[in-house]
Amino acid sequence: MPSPPAKGYLYVVGAAVLWASSGVAGKALFSGGVTPFELVQIRVTVSAVLLAVVFFLRDRSLFQIRAKDIPYFGLLGGVAMALVQITYFYAVSKIQVAAAILLQYIAPILVSFFAVCFWRERLSPTKFLSLLFSLTGCYLVVGGYDLDLLRMNRVGIVSALTSAVCFAAYTLLGEKGMHRYTPWTVLFYAFLFATLSWHIFYPPFHYLRAGYTPGQWGGMLYVSVMGTVLPFALFFMGINLIRSTRASITATLEPISAGLFAYLFLGEGLAPFQMVGGAMVVGAIILLQLKREQDELAPVLIRARSTPRNP
Repeated sequence: MPSPPAKGYLYVVGAAVLWASSGVAGKALFSGGVTPFELVQIRVTVSAVLLAVVFFLRDRSLFQIRAKDIPYFGLLGGVAMALVQITYFYAVSKIQVAAAILLQYIAPILVSFFAVCFWRERLSPTKFLSLLFSLTGCYLVVGGYDLDLLRMNRVGIVSALTSAVCFAAYTLLGEKGMHRYTPWTVLFYAFLFATLSWHIFYPPFHYLRAGYTPGQWGGMLYVSVMGTVLPFALFFMGINLIRSTRASITATLEPISAGLFAYLFLGEGLAPFQMVGGAMVVGAIILLQLKREQDELAPVLIRARSTPRNP
């Protein structure tokens, strides 16, 4: 039997691979006539319904929130989550799947520098180097060295970068909510309010009268279950067994897996310079997370050294 840490890494690897596969499945659906708007509406709806069923059967206390926090969840899900979903899948529909995911992966860098600008955290050499690596990597990933490639992908690039900004905002808002509630409660209400938004600002219950084929339904349910609810479950299970920083580093397998799946199933490929840029973005995230883990461990080590030993 694998040790608990080994299980944790396996759970996170599984989550990363499933998240990557959802982008590729989404791209295949777009090629078959499904729009990003339709996919997002059904994705958030199915995710919210599935989580509600699990909560009802296993732990109904997870539904409980304070009435005063409803506006917060409305902002988290109805705005941030709703925008993350559509900007990401719209980017996937316009540019390579791996490139869209890599651009979204600059969100942790944005969160870190938000903390520097507004929370007065120190701009350490590691953070500065991570920013430099990620910006250079993004320039290469979007094809900034090739003006023709850059012009062709402009809408997709803007959408992917917008998704990174929205995901950074969702991360900051979500962290605030997890000071009061479990990650599962925060995730459920994010999906619930995203579902409400997508049934207000897009034709409600569009999926019930759209006339999708069985194959399209299968693809959309795959994205909703195997590409959303299950990987989140695996990721949270992994965090329970390994540190969150190590889980975040392991999750950088997602864009690598996405690139492989896109090549195998969609015939997509990244140019050599784009692959170099992708490696720089992933490297920047790993560098930042290692620094974060070091910062988290420092107080523990200091306390351990200062604790008197029994004779």
